[in-house]
Amino acid sequence: MGYIVSFIAQKGGVGKSTLARALAREASAGGWDVKVADLDTQQGTVADWHKVRLNSGYDPVGSVEVFGTVATALKNADNHDLLVMDAAARASAVTADLAKHSHLSVIPTCASRDDLMPAIRLANELRKTGIPTNKIALALTRVTTEAEIREAREFIAEAGYTALDGCLYEKPAYRQAQNTGLAVTETRYKALNEKAEILMQSILDKIAQ
Repeated sequence: MGYIVSFIAQKGGVGKSTLARALAREASAGGWDVKVADLDTQQGTVADWHKVRLNSGYDPVGSVEVFGTVATALKNADNHDLLVMDAAARASAVTADLAKHSHLSVIPTCASRDDLMPAIRLANELRKTGIPTNKIALALTRVTTEAEIREAREFIAEAGYTALDGCLYEKPAYRQAQNTGLAVTETRYKALNEKAEILMQSILDKIAQ
C-alpha cells in the first residue's frame, strides 16, 4: 500500500485544498504515482482546479477524482505511491475515519487564536479516537510575520503537537498561481516557491519516518 496523507480542518479558508494540491504536484514532479481524492462533493475545489490546470496545458498532478466516501477513495490506495485525501471543511465521524486510514493527517491553521484553537480541538478529537500524536501535524498558512509564526509554533508545541517546517505566507502570488491551475510551489517568485516547498518536503519527510 502507498502512503496516505489527509488534509482536514474544522473550518474553511485555512488552506486545506491549497496544501493538498501542492503536495500532489511536488510528489508527482518527484516521480511518485499520485492519486488525489477530493472528498468535498459539494465544492470539489481540487477537482475543479485540476481541470483548469489541464486546460491551461500544465502537467497533471496525477489522477484527481471526487469521491463521496472514504471507503471508495481508499480502494485506490494500493495502486499508487501516494493517495492525497482532501476532506470537506468540517469535523465529523468521516474526519476520524479518514485519519484512521492515513499515515499522516495534516491540519492547516492560520496563526490567530481564532484559527489555532479549532485546529487544536480537532487534533484533540483525533487523539481521543485513537490516532497517535505522531500521525497528526499542523501546518501554518496565511501567515504574515516571523513573530506570529514563532508564537503560533510555541502555542502548537505547548498543546503537545508538531508544527511542520515551513509555512505559507499570505501572498497574492499564491492565489494568482492557483487561479491559473498552478500550485503554490509554481508561482513566478522563486522565494515564495521555496517557502512552500519546505512545507511540502516536511510532509513527505514525516510520512517516511
